[in-house]
Amino acid sequence: MMTQQQLADLMFPTVTKTPAEVEAQFPPRQLPEGARVTRVAPSPTGYLHLGVFYTAMVNRLTADASKGLFYFRLEDTDKKREVEGGANDILTGMGKFGLTIDEGFVAPDTVVGDYGPYQQSCRVDIYHAYVKDLVTKGLAYPCFCTAESRAEAREKQQALKVRTGYYGEFALCRALSADQAAEKIAAGIPYTVRLRSDGDESRRIKYSDVVKGTIEMPENDEDIVLLKSDGVPTYHFAHAVDDHLMGTTHVIRSDEWISSVPKHLQLFRVLGFKPPKYAHLSPIMVEDNGNKRKLSKRKDPQAAMHYYAAEGYPADSVLEYLMTVANSDFEDWRRCNATAPRSAFPFNLKKMSVSGALFDLKKLNDVSKNVIASMSAEQVAEAVIAWAQEYAPDFAARLTADAAYAVGIFAIDRGGNKPRKDMAKWSDAPDYAAYFLDETFAGMGELPENLTAADAKAILEAYRPVYDPAADKTAWFETVRGLCEGLGFCPDVKAYKADPTAWKGHVGDVSTVIRLAITGRRNTPDLCSIMQLLGKERVDKRLEAAINSL
Repeated sequence: MMTQQQLADLMFPTVTKTPAEVEAQFPPRQLPEGARVTRVAPSPTGYLHLGVFYTAMVNRLTADASKGLFYFRLEDTDKKREVEGGANDILTGMGKFGLTIDEGFVAPDTVVGDYGPYQQSCRVDIYHAYVKDLVTKGLAYPCFCTAESRAEAREKQQALKVRTGYYGEFALCRALSADQAAEKIAAGIPYTVRLRSDGDESRRIKYSDVVKGTIEMPENDEDIVLLKSDGVPTYHFAHAVDDHLMGTTHVIRSDEWISSVPKHLQLFRVLGFKPPKYAHLSPIMVEDNGNKRKLSKRKDPQAAMHYYAAEGYPADSVLEYLMTVANSDFEDWRRCNATAPRSAFPFNLKKMSVSGALFDLKKLNDVSKNVIASMSAEQVAEAVIAWAQEYAPDFAARLTADAAYAVGIFAIDRGGNKPRKDMAKWSDAPDYAAYFLDETFAGMGELPENLTAADAKAILEAYRPVYDPAADKTAWFETVRGLCEGLGFCPDVKAYKADPTAWKGHVGDVSTVIRLAITGRRNTPDLCSIMQLLGKERVDKRLEAAINSL
């Protein structure tokens, strides 16, 4: 009669290491007491999703709050769904939006750390050592069921109106003896390896979720697959081995994985591992026709981090906004700590929302306007040019033609207690800067209804000869005020409001006409500063062109 050890040797003839020998290669981490080790472990199945980025950010914050460590592991065992370049896209996106990684894949094609390989497809020998040990102990067995026999079993379960799955009487290969299994292996019949579950669905387990609180669920009684027929592990099994060997203390992931917790806790117990703490995050939601639903890759462009790159949201804007989603008290903290680094915020997993937070693009824009308003003109110009070189090359060429002029465009009304907040993202810059550039200046803007073309022409003809490019803001305004009475406009707004019928308009209308001639717009930053940056020659040409157009 064949023993379990002999069956294990037959199934894994090349595996010589024991679990103990494997573990000797992964000693406990030398970190401060209480330090949390977290990870992000995506599959390279497509672009970087906002949900993945958000989850990674929360893992990063959790590690930082305890002076711990955050690492990146690539879970690439599902080769059918793998997208070429997917892993590099994820890593590039994380780097672009300011999410740093301590260990594992820290950047495309760059790996650091002593607990690798950090790619599951390169760790198959490690998984096999543990599975061989489980087979030896009778805790795992080969399963020769075909897809057809599994389909028949599901149909039978549905007809009997019982739960589908590989358990109990429906676990057809569970009762095979070692000899019977060996015969099938010798015959070349493909097989998977399954866990021999000792669970009972009538019994309940309780676990404390760091975000959701105490959760009670039925035990797992399914003989889940540990290794697929090609010898590659399933996610369930691989993550248990990896998180143990890599010293993961907290598994922070989407709440779609809550239903798998009984399987995972069972695996940790069977393998003799201390389980990590689990924290399941609610999904980011969007409003759709009055209803809430999860952010969708298919329906929502903002689901992809590519969207934020293409729109030109600064990394700080995205991180600041997602912090408001992660902890609701972040906004109050930020109001009281306007210039403090985010790292000073006391992030806490237990303050996270139990239900899904609603994605609010308007709020993101408001946050981003504040972020951009706090930047220097040099920082803004540099960031705009970097964005434009990829997404608006003609605009980039115009800005780089005169670097000092480009900085000047973004310097107007920047700084001070009330900086202007015209831009929420770098893709707003081409329109914002259009009138500063001759190639995109649209000419005289449309007059307000209370002004006639004749009045506007008279204003510009009176202003053009007295325009002084050296005048400061005060002198500039006094020059405009001095023109008013002779043109039939009140030089004082309050006086005009007291008797509006006595005047054609007020000093604000006169300056609006000049603004329309110089910028083509009614609402701009300080007009005197704009004219000083444009220079006397440009201003005079625009005044002349506006007069001729009226």
